[in-house]
Amino acid sequence: MIKPTKKITDVKQMVKSCSARRVAVRVNLGRNKCLHYSGVLSGIYPALFTVKPDDKDFLGKTAYSYSDVLCGNVKIKPL
Repeated sequence: MIKPTKKITDVKQMVKSCSARRVAVRVNLGRNKCLHYSGVLSGIYPALFTVKPDDKDFLGKTAYSYSDVLCGNVKIKPL
């Protein structure tokens, strides 16, 4: 079965709708390794977006491109 195709503009609209809200992030690191965390979608830029994790030990932000979401390497779900 062929997966329905998405466009990068659809991904940008989905990320923009979650702006400044809490999200759950799942990152596929390869070789059966996944990273799960929750945080606040803090910045939306033309080529990428940033998430500030809730973990107090983590200093800084993480940045992901819209193509990562489109390819399925990063999954975002609003909380």
